[in-house]
Amino acid sequence: MNPSKREHLDAAELDRARSRAVEPAELVLDGELVDDPPPTTGPRSRPVRWRVWWQRFTDWWLRSSRVPVSLKNRAQARQAAKDAVAAAARSPWRYLGAVVRGVVAGVRWWRRWVTVADYREAAEESEKLADKFTEIRELTLFRWRVTLTVALLTLTAGALVFLIYGPRPLWTTAALVSVALAILGRRKDGSPGRKAVLAGPRSLAWTMDPQVLVDAFRDAKLISKDETLRLVERAHRIGEGWAITVDLPATRKAADVIKHREALASALAVDEVQLIAERVRGNGGHAGRVALWVADSDPYATPPRRTPLLGVERWDAWRPVPFGRDARDRRVDLPLVWTSLLVGAIPRQGKTFAARLAAAGLILDPYTRLYVADFKAGKDWDACARVAHRFLSGDDPDHVLALVAWLAELVGEVQGRYRRMRTLDDTVCPESKITPEMSRDSTLDMPVTAVIVDEVQVPLEERTPVDVQGKRIPAGEYVGELLTWLAKKGPAAGIVLVLATQRPDSATIPSGLRAVLGSRFALRVMDWRDSNIVLGEQMNTRGYDASRLLPSHKGVGILRPDGDTAAGADVLAMTVRTYYMPNEDWRTLCERGRALRDAAGTLTGHAAGQDIRPAPEHPAVASLGAVPTPRERSANVPEPLASVVAYLGEDLDRREFVPTAELVDALGVEPTAFGRQMGELDCRSVRDRITDADGHIRQVRGYFTADLRAAIDAHRDGRAEPCEPPDDG
Repeated sequence: MNPSKREHLDAAELDRARSRAVEPAELVLDGELVDDPPPTTGPRSRPVRWRVWWQRFTDWWLRSSRVPVSLKNRAQARQAAKDAVAAAARSPWRYLGAVVRGVVAGVRWWRRWVTVADYREAAEESEKLADKFTEIRELTLFRWRVTLTVALLTLTAGALVFLIYGPRPLWTTAALVSVALAILGRRKDGSPGRKAVLAGPRSLAWTMDPQVLVDAFRDAKLISKDETLRLVERAHRIGEGWAITVDLPATRKAADVIKHREALASALAVDEVQLIAERVRGNGGHAGRVALWVADSDPYATPPRRTPLLGVERWDAWRPVPFGRDARDRRVDLPLVWTSLLVGAIPRQGKTFAARLAAAGLILDPYTRLYVADFKAGKDWDACARVAHRFLSGDDPDHVLALVAWLAELVGEVQGRYRRMRTLDDTVCPESKITPEMSRDSTLDMPVTAVIVDEVQVPLEERTPVDVQGKRIPAGEYVGELLTWLAKKGPAAGIVLVLATQRPDSATIPSGLRAVLGSRFALRVMDWRDSNIVLGEQMNTRGYDASRLLPSHKGVGILRPDGDTAAGADVLAMTVRTYYMPNEDWRTLCERGRALRDAAGTLTGHAAGQDIRPAPEHPAVASLGAVPTPRERSANVPEPLASVVAYLGEDLDRREFVPTAELVDALGVEPTAFGRQMGELDCRSVRDRITDADGHIRQVRGYFTADLRAAIDAHRDGRAEPCEPPDDG
């Protein structure tokens, strides 16, 4: 081919390709799709209006108190259907029972009539029975004659009807008579107009009857005779028992029902362990709404369940640990991270089992670090030595001194963690608290660390002196100070305390330590004082008293959780039966935990054969020192902050908020000048809500103790900037 012609063809081919490449497209519009509003007039207006009316009807139906709950809720509707089916199945027997009761009632009435009982009783009351004897006898004989005459006439009429019309009229008459007898016998013994003949146990179905429930509340003096209850949910089955929700009359409180649960159980004729009374909180509840659950039988009489941790290969320490089950057989999980746990009980009630259940979830997480001190000196915790970073078993003074060194080491560890947190990026450490990612990062070295001390009363009562900042104080006192410090500042850094004791008394466990332990679990104790020491002050007056637990209920205790549980985040306390974990299961879990740590390369300390005990003169001991007194704390602190410190004393660590009016009254200062001076010391008042002695919530101005402590530390360390004098010009 001619080269010029070839070039011409190539050029034409290129032009066609370009034309195809730049072929003009249709116009592209950029915008947002918006649905046209439905027309309000025209042919489509009728369906729109019907939808509006239907929505209004639906809202009224769901909110109206006149509509039964069974027609609003599917669960209630299913329960109502089940009740209807059960009632239909029982109706023949109930009808027969009503007819029998009607026959009995009719015979009783005829017997009183034929024996002239009313006339005889009137004569006896007027003491004229001898004078009226003849009249009574004649009237009795007359009524007997009337009875025989009516009986003969009835039999004669029945025979004539049978001969003329057959048996059908007789059957019809018998049916009508049976209906009349059933109506006459529809009332149960004990109702007005009846006298109980035989006493016996009441069925739970009768106990949950609304009228019987109202009578029980009145008998327990929870409501007056002129007051009644409002049924929120009809009685329905939940698990192995009946549940019902009621509203108390105005001014009546659900807390009073919980407090007097024993009296209500007596009025309902059930054991108090079968009755669970809870206040309904949140959007669907208020201070006068009570949820009741009555078990068919003792919920703790069955054998305990094995811990579900046996069926898992590993566990996440950040997840709540399976702890036990409540009376309704709901699983109760116990959160441990960012909190602490105190277990108290008399011997042989399951205290060590409960502490081991809390530790089991941490053992199955290979990224946790364990400090285990067994002052019982038994073999309950020996299997844990294969996974623990620090481990000791004994009750000698040397063991207490070793614990002091451990705690001092942990104090230094916590202080170091906080220093490292300040240098981390906000995406890694957003709130100056340890996170799951931080706890598993080996470069940061901040694992979740659990300190487990069984029989903690042994080190707390140790009188061996130790040197702290040139002072000699008993080792037990110093252990209490170290544990208190760790319970206050350790949770945010990943430190978890699990303390167990068989001597829960005020002389053994310092009040400052008990005040900062988040979760409490009290098994059976000797009296209500010991129960309050474990659970908190005045808990017995709220209806939670561990001294009333039955001796036969091993492992059953009252749990006061610090976090969400199966009963909700707002529950104050609950009765829980812990899972059963014998020694063979405990050893299995510990072996599994060691295998996980071997695989993850996190086996350290005692478990790795490197049990190097820190010396009691650990640097952290000197850096922490004893808890400063109010005088020592107010040293080098300017006024009026120093006076505030002296006034609050130990309450500076116990309380969260202090009203300004309280400080002004206690210090006798002028409010405006006091607020200005505190502001110059970087302590500015804020508004917060407090509850007064009458239970009313009001908003006041005051200071958070955390801000006061920060200002005190800043002035004592010399980090506070000098305040400039106010500009008068």
